[in-house]
Amino acid sequence: RMRALAEFIMRGRMQAIFVVAGAAALPMLFWLSAAAGSLVLLRRGLNDALGVLVWAVLPALAWWYFGDPRTLLVLLGSLGLALLLRSQASWVRVMLCSVGLGLLYVWALGAVFGEPIAALASELQKVLPDALSGAYQQLSVEERGRLESLLAPVLTGLLAALLQVVTLLSLMLGRYWQAALYNPGGFGSEFRTLRFPPLLAVLLLVGMLLGPNLGAQLAVLTPLCSVPLVFAGIALMHGLVAQGRLPRFWLVGLYVTLVLFMQLIYPLLAVLAIVDSLFDFRGRAAGKNGAGPANGEG
Repeated sequence: RMRALAEFIMRGRMQAIFVVAGAAALPMLFWLSAAAGSLVLLRRGLNDALGVLVWAVLPALAWWYFGDPRTLLVLLGSLGLALLLRSQASWVRVMLCSVGLGLLYVWALGAVFGEPIAALASELQKVLPDALSGAYQQLSVEERGRLESLLAPVLTGLLAALLQVVTLLSLMLGRYWQAALYNPGGFGSEFRTLRFPPLLAVLLLVGMLLGPNLGAQLAVLTPLCSVPLVFAGIALMHGLVAQGRLPRFWLVGLYVTLVLFMQLIYPLLAVLAIVDSLFDFRGRAAGKNGAGPANGEG
């Protein structure tokens, strides 16, 4: 059980080091290392947690040396957002800062995987005429060139957005563990109140829509700016179910369709978040009753 793992991590320094360092060293478990590190940091604070976290950074640096930066990026990203969440207790700020984090991921991925991404983009260029069929033939030479110039930045942005999502999910798992141990139900009530003010929602929308028009390299903003809105859309659905306005099976349907029809549901969630920022479907009083902050100390 996840709670048992969280209890093991918080039992002592050596147990925490065993999990954060072991998960960082194993392939594809870097998200668990980031979640465990986030839990320790959220509960103990940076000064007390440093002696544990440094042991996770060492295998993460080794992975980067061998050509895989994901472990270090997600670990440091989750810890940075955990620091922000601990000091500000604001998921809106965490989500907004994740966009800046995504831009750092773009730079790192470009530095490490620049050549493979460019090679993949050139392969995609060859299949574009078949993939777009008649629509491609109607494009002018200039429009075709512009479309092809967007491929590499968009691919890099999608990879960075995927790491951005994993970073946020790792932080959420750490926060969930913290609430489960010290304030049951706290994370759920905290997450369900996630909602962007209209101005911030519009700025994220502008980043999504105008990024590619401001230059090929800024096309990375489209996937990066969509991530906070999608999380806000998921929080909206959870909030409506918790209030009894929607039956619980809607959440099951949401996650099933998100896996099976992501290209349809993903943008729909972003649109829902933007509309909710204007109309506040959960009501302005939502979240005032309940378990309070997830840290168990507020």
